Amino acid sequence: MGMSVTISVATEQDAEQIFRLQYLCFQSEAALYGNYRIEPLVQPLESVREAVAADCVFVARLGDEVVGSVHGSIDEDGAASIGKLCVHPRLQGHGIGARLLRAAESALAEERGATRFRLHTGHRSEGNLRLYRRVGYETVGTSKGTDGVPMIVLEKTAPAGRYAATA
Repeated sequence: MGMSVTISVATEQDAEQIFRLQYLCFQSEAALYGNYRIEPLVQPLESVREAVAADCVFVARLGDEVVGSVHGSIDEDGAASIGKLCVHPRLQGHGIGARLLRAAESALAEERGATRFRLHTGHRSEGNLRLYRRVGYETVGTSKGTDGVPMIVLEKTAPAGRYAATA
C-alpha cells in the first residue's frame, strides 16, 4: 500500500470527508434492505459536524484521506453506543474496522466511564455481524431502526479497570 493507515480522533476539518465516506459506504447497506433512507445516507453535514464536536468520533487515515470512521456516545443508561462504523470499500477486510472499534471502545471507557458497549446492525448484515462477534459482541435483542429496518442489538462488557486494547 505504501502508506499505513492511522487511527486518530476526528477533527472539525474531517466532518466533510466523514459525511462523504458514510454516503459511499452505506450504499451497500441501503441496497441490502432496499431502503435508501437509512440514517447515515440522510444525515445532514451539519449533524456530522455536531457529532464530531460533541461525541467520540474516530477516523482512519491513509495519508490525508479519511478512509474509515466510527461514532460513539454515552446513552442515558450509561452504556456506550457505537455506530456508523464504515471503511472505504477498497480497504475493507484489512482490520481497519476492528481498529476503529477498539479506539472508540478505549476512549469511551477511559474518558467517559462506559462499562459496556452497545451497537445495532441490520439483521441481514452478515459481514457486520461477523466482525462484531469476532471482537466480542453478543446479541442481546432486536429493535427496529427509525427507518423501519429490523436491527440486531449487540453488547459487550468493558474490561474492569483501565481499558486494555489488544491487537
